[in-house]
Amino acid sequence: MQIDIRSIHFKTDKKLDDFIKEKISKLQQYFDGVIAAEITLKLANIDGVENKIADIKLAIPGNDLYASKQSKSFEEATDGAVDALRRQLIKHKEKVRKI
Repeated sequence: MQIDIRSIHFKTDKKLDDFIKEKISKLQQYFDGVIAAEITLKLANIDGVENKIADIKLAIPGNDLYASKQSKSFEEATDGAVDALRRQLIKHKEKVRKI
C-alpha cells in the first residue's frame, strides 16, 4: 500500500509520519484490497485548541473511502479518522462478500 502524507502550511516531523504510517498500515488487516492512502494534515482557522484536522482518503477497488476528524492534536485526529475508516472497511467487506 502506498501512503502519501501531505501537510498544509507546515512541516511534519518523522515521529508524526511514523505514527500515521503505523496506524494506516493496520487498516490492511480489515481489508487487504487497499491500494493507497492519502493523508492531509491542516490547521483550521478557528480559535481554540481543537484546530488540527486529519483528512484520510483510502483508495480501494471500486470506491474510495474518506474520513475527516478535527481534534486538539494530529495524533488524536488521525486516530479518530482511522477508526472511522476501519468501520467503513468492515462494512464494505461485508457488502462485497454478499454479492
